[in-house]
Amino acid sequence: MTSPLRAGVLAAIATLIVDQASKLWLLYVFDIVRRGAVRVTPFFDLVLAWNPGISFGWFQSESPAAQILLMVVKAAAVIALAIWMARSRTWLATVALGLIIGGAIGNGIDRFAYGAVVDFALFHVQIGEKTFNWYVFNLADTAIVAGVATLLYDSFLGVPAAKAP
Repeated sequence: MTSPLRAGVLAAIATLIVDQASKLWLLYVFDIVRRGAVRVTPFFDLVLAWNPGISFGWFQSESPAAQILLMVVKAAAVIALAIWMARSRTWLATVALGLIIGGAIGNGIDRFAYGAVVDFALFHVQIGEKTFNWYVFNLADTAIVAGVATLLYDSFLGVPAAKAP
């Protein structure tokens, strides 16, 4: 493996391990099912949300056919991203793709194991009597967002590719 590819594969593996470890810890050690929501700070809670949809809870469906379709789409996306990562020539883009792949596989494991993705992080703010909540998410989601943001940065502000002779 070339150095950028190795970094991308390591980013994917590290993302997958940290994501799955956090979810297993919350479910089976911390026992968030029994505890319920836990306030960590005035603006952050640990909660348990089963997401049968895709990002931000879009296209939620608990039907087996919809779950299989989401798994097929996710598998195709991971394969396409892995091909892109293998062809990538910049370290930054390759690591970003690794973050996205690791996050997608982590959420895919949840979908396969539980029929839904385990989400647990909730940021919120209270203004007056009204509480505003962000979407509940997990570390895989965070890695995917960071990977996409890094790809955008690399595309617009990164080192320009060498021009063809």
